[in-house]
Amino acid sequence: MEDSKRIVIKGRAVALRGNDIDTDRIIPARYLRTVTFEGLGDHAFEDDRVQLKQQGKIHAFDDPKFKDGEILLVNKNFGCGSSREHAPQAISRWNKGVKAIVGESFAEIFFGNCVSLGVPCLVVDQNSAEALQKAVETDPAVEVTVDLANKTIRAGALSVAAVIPEGVRQQFIDGRWDTTGELLASRDTVVALAGKLPYFSGFEG
Repeated sequence: MEDSKRIVIKGRAVALRGNDIDTDRIIPARYLRTVTFEGLGDHAFEDDRVQLKQQGKIHAFDDPKFKDGEILLVNKNFGCGSSREHAPQAISRWNKGVKAIVGESFAEIFFGNCVSLGVPCLVVDQNSAEALQKAVETDPAVEVTVDLANKTIRAGALSVAAVIPEGVRQQFIDGRWDTTGELLASRDTVVALAGKLPYFSGFEG
């Protein structure tokens, strides 16, 4: 339980600009055929990265200054499109692993998939998102702090207010975001209850 708690997350950040970045761009469809999620991080934003490289530009996930980033700073409607859970899996497995995402808004299913991985998504207003991204672009080494207890995001001297549904926030603080883990930890209770249900007669777990 203690290791599952997400109260304060600190680290360097990656500024990824753009609205409506969908799951097809986060992880191309050809990688949905994988049996496990291992190695998906290497292919996060793969097509976007290739296209920018061909244009003589660089994607944030290829930019050396963001190579140690563990907190992703995004804009509006991040994770929209298809509901593939491979998208947050790829982000959480990229490089050192993204531990939290801060943005102006998130697609609902993407948000839920992130919760199930223990990756909190916090919402800030447009001006705050811009200020955070600018702070990290100006000084990539600045430490960013995602404080779920106080619902704030800090980058150096900059501090902004953040929003996250209270129930989800409490799950992270208590370390109870892993529903499968919770179920397994309560196995005896589940088996006892199932044994009382007539349609589960003989259930032993």
